[in-house]
Amino acid sequence: MRVARFFLACFSLVLVSFCGARELQAFSSDGCSAFPDGTFEQKELWLHCCTQHDFAYWQGGTYQQRKQADKSLQLCVEQVGRKDVAIMMLAGVRVGGSPFWPTKFRWGYGWRYPRFYGKLSAEELKKIQMAIDSARPDTKKAVSD
Repeated sequence: MRVARFFLACFSLVLVSFCGARELQAFSSDGCSAFPDGTFEQKELWLHCCTQHDFAYWQGGTYQQRKQADKSLQLCVEQVGRKDVAIMMLAGVRVGGSPFWPTKFRWGYGWRYPRFYGKLSAEELKKIQMAIDSARPDTKKAVSD
């Protein structure tokens, strides 16, 4: 009987972790993760590309959205004149950014692991917008003054 209760408790914990309310962590970026943020001469040459890419990865979403985020990263790095680097970065994010890896830079890292591919719900989109709004300076007060 004790064994049955133990397994029931474990199953309940697993079920709650998968089905419970999903909280969104505040946006954070580690730059280009395990890749340099730029060249020796221009140390942050493509850092803005990685930050935009991290913003998409933080939110998560569908497989197609991830492919688009990765393609946007590639194009951004190409636009700063580094097509060779862009190809390497694309290969890296396609392999290392999978939502199946429990890393801090995986697809959907703003949500608790595991968060796999899938359309974001209306509630999740609202949480994303609230996180974005709370990170901005208060512009409403300045407009109303």
